[in-house]
Amino acid sequence: MSLNDTPSSERIRISFFGRRNAGKSSVINAVTGQPVSIVSDVRGTTTDPVTKAMELLPLGPVLLTDTPGIDDEGELGRLRVERTLEVLARTDIAVLIADAAAGLTDTDRMLVAEFEKRRLPYLIVYNKNDLAQPVLTSAHEIAVSARTGEGITELRELMAKQVAQPANPRPLLADLVQTGDVIVLVIPIDDAAPKGRLILPQQQVIRAALEAGAIPVCCKDTELAVTLQKIPAPRMVITDSQAFGRVNRITPPEIPLTSFSILFARYKGDLETVVQGAAVLDALHDGDRVLLSEGCTHHRQCGDIGTVKLPAWIRQHAGCQPEFAFSSGTGFPRDLSGFRLIVHCGACMLPPKEVQFRMALAREQGIPFTNYGTAIAQCHGILRRSVELFPEALAALG
Repeated sequence: MSLNDTPSSERIRISFFGRRNAGKSSVINAVTGQPVSIVSDVRGTTTDPVTKAMELLPLGPVLLTDTPGIDDEGELGRLRVERTLEVLARTDIAVLIADAAAGLTDTDRMLVAEFEKRRLPYLIVYNKNDLAQPVLTSAHEIAVSARTGEGITELRELMAKQVAQPANPRPLLADLVQTGDVIVLVIPIDDAAPKGRLILPQQQVIRAALEAGAIPVCCKDTELAVTLQKIPAPRMVITDSQAFGRVNRITPPEIPLTSFSILFARYKGDLETVVQGAAVLDALHDGDRVLLSEGCTHHRQCGDIGTVKLPAWIRQHAGCQPEFAFSSGTGFPRDLSGFRLIVHCGACMLPPKEVQFRMALAREQGIPFTNYGTAIAQCHGILRRSVELFPEALAALG
């Protein structure tokens, strides 16, 4: 990702749904003015979700997703429909494309009911109005023609009106610092660190600090002691969770300490939930199944945090041998039965809606949910210290 790009997780996500051959791909191409999706008269041309990142005025940076037809048939069609419904979990605005001549079908109404169940802003777009004139019955309905371009400008404007607030209204750092505050960011540079760049949470916290008028000072964990000699009273220290133990020993107790992962737990999801979930690490037994889930996919290296370091810390802390399972990217299981605990990454690559959806799935199925930062802090005996900046999290600890 370029430093000049808006991260995918921060873009407004607009997803197009509907039956096969209703014209989803044609409408999305007309809206973007680009050939995002292949268009054909053959039903079911779009076989997998297709996503395009772009600037779309008057909305700004967006991610547009074209999905397979919700009425796809057969075993392969069923799998495609499942993939389509998965897109809902990471959607900010849903756009239902219907054929103007056919009107809404039972399948379309099922989608509308799903939008409303999830409290998703949505639009109903009747395509092919050059062939038939639909009767519009609400303010979130519009008739367009992808072929002639009629109504496409109005559709863009109507989508913009659905965005009442940013994709994520929660602050990352702004409510924790004041203008002129110095904050120390501890960024280990080891074999697992990407070559020549900082990872996304580090980039975003630096940007958030600058926007708030604070002064971010970056150092490796091996230089933290020297840094604190030169800056003896920073507003806080924020560390990569992998270095929590070492950083805790070096940072004086009067200086607030937290981690990038804990900041993102509050920013993307629900900090109280992950703090409460971390307590389960004290009650694990041999054979308990623990799901370690990451929101992105990457090449696993020697000493990988998700598959090597974190399982080792959990075994040592719990004094037992849990059974670990792993997921990454969009492969988060919908059936969580059988798991004793979910431990999720900081989710820097996921939109807040996806994180909150995963938390809701766990909550509905009675499975405790925590994340890497809070789990590592619990394993090192410093969870209370790491959330002292957040009264709601302290209350959750009791």
